[in-house]
Amino acid sequence: MQQTDLAIPTLPSRSIDHTVAFYRQLGFEGSAHEFNRAYAVMRRGAVEIHFFTHKELVPAESSAGCYIRVQDVDNIYRAFASCQLPAKGIPRMEALDDKPWGLREFAVIDPDGNLLRIGQLLETIAREAAKT
Repeated sequence: MQQTDLAIPTLPSRSIDHTVAFYRQLGFEGSAHEFNRAYAVMRRGAVEIHFFTHKELVPAESSAGCYIRVQDVDNIYRAFASCQLPAKGIPRMEALDDKPWGLREFAVIDPDGNLLRIGQLLETIAREAAKT
């Protein structure tokens, strides 16, 4: 079986311990590295995100982020919504919506201002609906 290439985002964190706690609320597993606790690896299913310490980070000025393409965006949205993040401010969670560029997506901004866009191709949603 051939392994596919993989990109793993590495995002800044003012506090690795706080970042780990936040992402665990969203259903991620992982922890800070035992060596110096200045780096963390978090996983949720096949999704993996790394975090490095950046103590001078200003969340409102952050331009860091990533796009996560998933197989079932509605399910992930419901799971994240159970955390009851606010709709405004930092952190926050934006609404799930069908976008004109062909994706159904939503966004989470974590406490460090990192933007995670999470989406699924509308064509795959339509294909799955046609099967049922």
